[in-house]
Amino acid sequence: MSSSTYSVDMLRQQFGDAVQENVLLAPYTSARIGGPADVLVMVKSTNELRDVMMVVWEREIPYYVIGGGSNVLVSDQGVRGVVVLNKAKEVRFESDDQPTVWCEAGVVFSNLANRCASKGLAGLEWAATVPGTIGGAVYGNAGAFGGDMSGNLIWAEVLTKKGREKFSVEQMAYGYRTSILKRGEIKAIVLSALLRLRNSTKEEVSVKIEQFSEGRKTTQPPGASMGSMFKNPEGDHAGRLIEAAGLKGTRIGNAEISKLHGNFFINHGETKAEDIHALIRLVQKTVSEKFGLQLELEVELVGEF
Repeated sequence: MSSSTYSVDMLRQQFGDAVQENVLLAPYTSARIGGPADVLVMVKSTNELRDVMMVVWEREIPYYVIGGGSNVLVSDQGVRGVVVLNKAKEVRFESDDQPTVWCEAGVVFSNLANRCASKGLAGLEWAATVPGTIGGAVYGNAGAFGGDMSGNLIWAEVLTKKGREKFSVEQMAYGYRTSILKRGEIKAIVLSALLRLRNSTKEEVSVKIEQFSEGRKTTQPPGASMGSMFKNPEGDHAGRLIEAAGLKGTRIGNAEISKLHGNFFINHGETKAEDIHALIRLVQKTVSEKFGLQLELEVELVGEF
């Protein structure tokens, strides 16, 4: 019996039907791209996530944790080892002079922003159009419209091999679209987060969300994509550079650099990760040659490229 079969059997004994083999990851990513995971385990609470991760770490099984599947490009070859699909979605509001919301990492961020609006709680309007989950947002310091996770986070509960720990916003060591976790300075999984809100009115919060949503519709393309492909270089915008390099609308296979916004790559159906990757390399090479700038990926490459 191979070690991978042994691992699957062991996971199945403990987690039952939540464990599946050879599952295509494309349906679990916002770009609808990606090959199979050797093993997919769906978790529905932070306790389940902890239990799965403890087994994975103990057995030294390769792993990747996925939430909303935005900001990732999964290889056509898929992912070896275990992919943990985090569907832990509990939310708790605490309302007083300084309202807060506690949420598990699998909560869809845009849904949470709209729930806050329905309660007249302000502070997360910027997140109403952000794809993905709280876990990914905490991990990558997601942001939009002048707001970002570093401005709202009070603490994140993370799982390390030692167990559960709380990291303050200072300990997350946030930078532009990065954190101590994303930089790999510490090995930890986001379990939950406590976010700072403000008392407001339903009308005021909803109007702001509507403005941001309209703004996003006019500047960002519909369709399956990973979100922003590259980080904005200091003092400039990746989309502007890609447009200035004459690359908007460039297509390889069914993958296209959006005609509306150069920093979005669209999947027009059955797109291969390799075609997106070829566009990434083309953009980096062209922008480097024309402007002497190295565009850095905001999207994470998962699997072999």
